[in-house]
Amino acid sequence: MSTQHHQFPKLHNALWPGLVGKGSPGAEPCIDLDTMLDLTARAEVNGVRFDGVDLFLFAPHVDIDIDADGLKRLADKITGKGFVVGSVVAPIWPPTGGGSTIGTDEDRQKFVGQVRKGCRIARDLRALGVRPNGVVRIDSACGVSDWAADPVGNQAKVARAFSEACDVAEGYGERLAAEGEICWGGMHSWRSMLDLLERVNRPQTLGFQADMAHTLLYALGYNAPGDAILPAGFDWQDAGALDAALRQLTAALRPWTIDFHVAQNDATVHGSGTHDKTGHHCLPNDPQGKLSIAHHAGFWLRDAAGQPTRKIRHICWDGCMFPNATMMKPETWNDILSSMIAVRDAHGWNE
Repeated sequence: MSTQHHQFPKLHNALWPGLVGKGSPGAEPCIDLDTMLDLTARAEVNGVRFDGVDLFLFAPHVDIDIDADGLKRLADKITGKGFVVGSVVAPIWPPTGGGSTIGTDEDRQKFVGQVRKGCRIARDLRALGVRPNGVVRIDSACGVSDWAADPVGNQAKVARAFSEACDVAEGYGERLAAEGEICWGGMHSWRSMLDLLERVNRPQTLGFQADMAHTLLYALGYNAPGDAILPAGFDWQDAGALDAALRQLTAALRPWTIDFHVAQNDATVHGSGTHDKTGHHCLPNDPQGKLSIAHHAGFWLRDAAGQPTRKIRHICWDGCMFPNATMMKPETWNDILSSMIAVRDAHGWNE
């Protein structure tokens, strides 16, 4: 019998860990969509299962140019597992058909074009009744070193591209979420991320996607030492100082947050295949993990007065760049699901 205490937020699993950092020379092979769906569907903790999945709109999982018949088959496959779709990732990077936001006009047009295709799929999944909520995820599609060659000029270019992407998203009735990661230029620190959101200033259309692993690296100032909140050589036994740092961080970015990834991090970075080094996603019970997941998730899911914001209708686990052997173990997904249930029990609500 289920021991579920709250209905919301719904619990989703990201399927892109089967693709990201996989499939390139020297990297592990990709894990196909059907396998990722099966692994997610088999997870169960005291009768509670995942409610849905978040998708990467890139082949071999979901072709960005998928036609109406293909999209209907995809929707049927996902609902056949008892799932809905939440957020989707637009393939906005140069290797996936997009373009850098700080490149040429043609690059920017390619970036916006992939956002358009992603919003079309997101809208059509809503129309098919399989996607009750979620965002279209984007980033700047440029590296930190390239951006740093002209921080002022390049930040303006990123803001222009994001503004054009907002125009597109509004035409499809969609919202965009920029995922703050230390590897994306102009989004590589919490201050730069906040600056970018404020420059675009389209809060009804563009928000922030918070991932607990990436935002811990924000607090450390990994790619922006001047924006570090925690000091160099921080003593991880000082739980009060960690809480204070994360309160400062979340106070700045929580008002913009419209999508949320539950995650664990060991205060290190990790890269695989073609993916640059970014916040290392760890298993929830990793002994080196620095986060108390249910506790620290509340810094994002509750407001300054301690009340649940109820803004995030689903939360997602992102196991990006987990080893394939780890992902093929059933206990991996049961442990992840258990940690997400704990987050919902602590900060959820009923309707």
